[in-house]
Amino acid sequence: MDTIFIKDLSVRGKHGVYDEERTREQEFLIDIAMDVDTRKAGESDDIEDTVNYGGVRKIAKDIVEDLSFRLLEKMAHTIATEALKDIRIKRISVTVRKTEMYGDCTPGVTVIREQV
Repeated sequence: MDTIFIKDLSVRGKHGVYDEERTREQEFLIDIAMDVDTRKAGESDDIEDTVNYGGVRKIAKDIVEDLSFRLLEKMAHTIATEALKDIRIKRISVTVRKTEMYGDCTPGVTVIREQV
């Protein structure tokens, strides 16, 4: 199995456990890794034969910018389940990091989901 990935996607949104966090935009960094069989695309050189990471990038951006979550776990799960609607993605890992929470570290979460 091959991996198509997006690394360090910077998106702003209003998310957090506390009400104050959901009143102002904060930066979130997102990494996505998708297990996909890319052999057909490798032979054809045709975008239709693979998962277009541009579409997955849009899914993540739309979710973070348009919705509001209390937990990073819910945000990452939502991105993963939406991307898995493309049945060519066999397994997906979504990492979300909240860069503005603390000055001395960056908290985050990674969820891993598979086709059922």
